[in-house]
Amino acid sequence: MKDNSNYSEALLTQGFTVLNDIYTADELKQIATLIEVVDQSGDTFRKTDDLFAIRQFLKEVPEVLPVILNKKLTNLIAQLFDNDYFVSKSIYFDKPQKSNWFVAWHRDLTILVDKKVSLPGFSNWTNKHNQFAVQPPLAVLKENFTIRIHLDDTDCDNGALRVVRGSHLVDDVKEEIKGKEAETTCDVKAGGIMIMRPLLMHASNRTVNNNRRRVIHIEFSKTALPEEIAWSERIDINYQIAQ
Repeated sequence: MKDNSNYSEALLTQGFTVLNDIYTADELKQIATLIEVVDQSGDTFRKTDDLFAIRQFLKEVPEVLPVILNKKLTNLIAQLFDNDYFVSKSIYFDKPQKSNWFVAWHRDLTILVDKKVSLPGFSNWTNKHNQFAVQPPLAVLKENFTIRIHLDDTDCDNGALRVVRGSHLVDDVKEEIKGKEAETTCDVKAGGIMIMRPLLMHASNRTVNNNRRRVIHIEFSKTALPEEIAWSERIDINYQIAQ
């Protein structure tokens, strides 16, 4: 079994890590083909000149599940975290070659649930595209993590994420921590992944080299929510632990 201790240490201290060669070229082709043939008429699809996105991606395109949650990825999750985690949110997005889409500095502070209910510790409710988002207690966010699967080579010229190393360790979610000495651009090869903690400060620039950027963003949690609400997109993982 591969020793992933270096990646665990990076997640603990830096708040992110990058691993390449998680998916083969054939697997990437399978994923892309399944996306191309899916019916795009539903409310969870968004298509503009700057961005094509599929919300609740793994629900809308369930055929990709065996490819995405393969042995290599599930084994990695079990080693770096544990096997109690489940998918809590997924989105696919595609920045076309001439996209001007950019994302300002922020942290990922909300989760998606099935309805709005007044609960202690849950605040800043929103309802967009028939999805309820809420900021949960800090302890929930600290347990969660995100995996971003890259279908294309991504660097600073086509919108790779910029992060502030170690910013996930600051509990004041309103504090913006930016500084050139701590800022890193996360280059990822096609077939590679970036793993990050949601409290990590991150941003992305516009595409300037006319290269496409397709990413599958999947959030994971192991939190049991209060009985009044439920995760809106919970998908349990069939952990396939490679020996």
